[in-house]
Amino acid sequence: MANNEESRGLKSLFDWFANRRKSGSTSLERQEREIADGLWHKCSKCSVLAYTKDLKANQMVCVECGHHNRVDSDERIRQLIDHNTWKPLDEHLRPTDPLEFRDRKLYSDRLRETQDKIGLIDAVKTGLGQINGLPIALGVMDFRFMGGSMGSVVGEKLTRMIEQATQRRYPVVIVCASGGARMQEGMLSLMQMAKISAALQRHQDARLLYIPVLTNPTTGGVTASFAMLGDIILAEPKATIGFAGRRVIEQTLREKLPDNFQTAEDLLQHGFVDDIVPRTLLKNTLTQLIALHQPVLTTPPHMVLWETMSLTSTAAE
Repeated sequence: MANNEESRGLKSLFDWFANRRKSGSTSLERQEREIADGLWHKCSKCSVLAYTKDLKANQMVCVECGHHNRVDSDERIRQLIDHNTWKPLDEHLRPTDPLEFRDRKLYSDRLRETQDKIGLIDAVKTGLGQINGLPIALGVMDFRFMGGSMGSVVGEKLTRMIEQATQRRYPVVIVCASGGARMQEGMLSLMQMAKISAALQRHQDARLLYIPVLTNPTTGGVTASFAMLGDIILAEPKATIGFAGRRVIEQTLREKLPDNFQTAEDLLQHGFVDDIVPRTLLKNTLTQLIALHQPVLTTPPHMVLWETMSLTSTAAE
């Protein structure tokens, strides 16, 4: 009898633990469901949970540790451009598959799947707008689209935007986020480095301002070209910036690299970037830099004519 009671008591104890585990897993599932639904966001650095609405109000920067979460191109444009002033450029340009490239799947299929998944045609958005009332030409790369890789469309859209800015005498800002050139387009992708760089040289010859903003990550052919050609180069905190990967460099040099290698802070220390600007201060910082580099206003023609007539009459007297 006692054994039966003990066995029943033991069984009930096991049931109690089982119920505890079940309820715990249920609450975990509920928590994961709420996070998945977008109500909460868990910081990948400090693991603090924050309301997504509050995080967006702070421009996707963690209020606890200052970690800069990656943002898409639409969100970046909303953060920088004044409301109702954005005019997109060259939205009709679409990537093709001239090499009929295939790795694990066809490049054409990979393009179509990515476009359907994230709703972008390619890895950059370009346009004209205003930043605190000042005109600007802005290009924003989106890492969600095949790692922000630079293909023919990215190069063409950025080149056309820079040429528009040169014609209109607008400053150019490009927010960089890329894994480099797009290997599926081969040499056509590498040609974009020279094409964009040539457009920037013409922009510089016109004595106009260009500011790249390096975000996490900025690597490969983008770093080797327009990301490092700015008059003033800005970077976000803790951003990974480099050309070749860390492992490749370590294997080549046969040396262990420091922990902060290829970070924005390391590049600032060695003079590769001019300043590290938190995202919450970026718009005002860009506004100040653009305002300082506005073309000097010349005397209006009718004022010059009036001054000439005044001098002439004075001399006659």
